Amino acid sequence: MKLPAPIGGLPKSLAPASGAARRSTQAASLLLALAFFCALPALAQTTLKSAPAAAATAKASPDLSAVLTHHATLVHASYLDTLTAARSMQQQVEAFAARPSAAGLQATQQAWRAAREFYGQTEAFRFYGGPIDGDDGPEGRLNAWPMDESYVDRVEGRPDSGLIADRSFIIDKTNLAAQNERGGEENVATGWHAIEFLLWGQDVSENGPGQRSFEDFVDGKAPNADRRRQYLRVATELLIDDLGTLVQAWAPAGQNYRAAFERGAAESMRKLFVGLGSLSRGELAGERLEVALATRDQEDEHSCFSDNTHRDAATNALGIENVWLGRLRRADGSVLQGPSLRDWVARQDAALAERTSQQIAASVRAAEAIQPPFDREITGGADGHGRERIERATAALTLQSKTLVEAANAVGIERLNLVQPQ
Repeated sequence: MKLPAPIGGLPKSLAPASGAARRSTQAASLLLALAFFCALPALAQTTLKSAPAAAATAKASPDLSAVLTHHATLVHASYLDTLTAARSMQQQVEAFAARPSAAGLQATQQAWRAAREFYGQTEAFRFYGGPIDGDDGPEGRLNAWPMDESYVDRVEGRPDSGLIADRSFIIDKTNLAAQNERGGEENVATGWHAIEFLLWGQDVSENGPGQRSFEDFVDGKAPNADRRRQYLRVATELLIDDLGTLVQAWAPAGQNYRAAFERGAAESMRKLFVGLGSLSRGELAGERLEVALATRDQEDEHSCFSDNTHRDAATNALGIENVWLGRLRRADGSVLQGPSLRDWVARQDAALAERTSQQIAASVRAAEAIQPPFDREITGGADGHGRERIERATAALTLQSKTLVEAANAVGIERLNLVQPQ
């Protein structure tokens, strides 16, 4: 599981870095973040408490139960849409692997982008030990990054590198899962970004994504083309399997995580705030935006091979808004709406609930304003428009995290242990 950056961000004096320097920057970030995560076990003692009698008895309130039940319904629907989109991507992968072509590769790339739109919104369900990133959760197989490309396939200057070139390595789901992050966090062998790398290749362009040729998958045109096709197929199958476990964990009417979550009352409500606050400040503003802004290193771009990072940021921000409002636009265009976190906070402080809604909406707008390619946004001067856009997004997300803490306190959830920015 990838830990978020420290809530306070990184020193502005950090110069552009790469290689060992970049890893050192990230290591420092992760070490500082441990203070946040080590404090989380104490949060299990949190109760809903407030002066008004309604809040004092909220644990037994059917209104609270309705909020939690609707949230579980929203989570299940979001993962189900993600799985459906990923299966559409899998159909493109299979068609392309059977008969590689330029048009087939382009269609598969577009299917990957389409599926990421749904997955990005699900990251608001992380950071509290749920099915996605608990002890046995698949998050590390699904979305681990940054990725050392040479661990999987050949790269510039290393034509024989990677698991694909090692013909003694059997490419199947068990082996790929075992190799993921083996020997180092950047040894990513599975998930969205491994598939992304196979589809786009290294991004060595200043103004666009990777330019992998479909001929890399054609026998006789590139070494190990057969194994590259197999790897793409198997990595996609594993991704489908892992998404399926998440759908099952949140499915209704089962003895699963959802059932326990719906009964969790104050503890489940606490988890919602911890997840939203951690994604807002620690992961999105910190690890995904501020680290890249500080290092100006393309390798710190979340979806660097496809240049899809701007959409990662936008969908993460949207996922936070989905949870807060209890609203989700489904893949079929319908809108799922029901009792929400906002509604629960409004019972105690309507003005604060509205201010939180406005701040979250501002963060969504700021994230959506980041332009592609992201690696050009981060490399301009200190007063460059791209860097300004990212700084506005991080500022909005930082303020959002503070407002979420206020909202949690308003409904009696204290000791969130969210480290506040200076």
